[in-house]
Amino acid sequence: MTPERHDDGRVALPRLVLATANPHKVTELTRILQAGSVPVQLAGLGEFPAAPDVAETGATFAENALLKARAIARFTGLPAVADDSGLCVDALGGMPGVLSARWSGGHGDDEANLGLVLAQIADVPDERRGAHFACAAALVLPSGEEHVREGTVAGRLIRRPRGTGGFGYDPIFVPLPAELGEAGAALAGLTTAEMPPEAKDAISHRGRALRALAPVIAAALG
Repeated sequence: MTPERHDDGRVALPRLVLATANPHKVTELTRILQAGSVPVQLAGLGEFPAAPDVAETGATFAENALLKARAIARFTGLPAVADDSGLCVDALGGMPGVLSARWSGGHGDDEANLGLVLAQIADVPDERRGAHFACAAALVLPSGEEHVREGTVAGRLIRRPRGTGGFGYDPIFVPLPAELGEAGAALAGLTTAEMPPEAKDAISHRGRALRALAPVIAAALG
């Protein structure tokens, strides 16, 4: 790919669209990609108000991520990154899974979704409240080239929300100690909503998927 240049001769960074209208996800995806030193100019869907609202009809996280990235790459003519993620609860047979964002019926109602999950496992003892977050991140180029990377983080669900950071099910999810790495002592027992953003990114399902995708983005757009 021949790099574009500014009028003064400087190489212009290639543009990459983050295919999500969720402002929390835009912030988080931007932070993760910037931390990975991916040489791109990021654009959110706020710059494309007529962009299509893509229905998440896939049976897997990867299918949904690709549906969104394909539609936005086609609409904008730019490379697009999309993710789909969710909470998979052992006691619910892996649900809500791909239905996480609309588990209570309305899409994106975090409080209602979280409350419904807690109600459904209210009688489940602590030792059986295992769960994991899963994420698939997809890159689609205007040429049709596609790449998908996935990430997970295992944990357990507490009985009452804690913390004001993050979004979705973060206030009830405590990662297992084995997932915390070098920062384990400082983060042990915290929900992902109680963690500093950079600490959460380091161990989160979305952080792991995006970091795996980052070198692919750099190679494809470099």
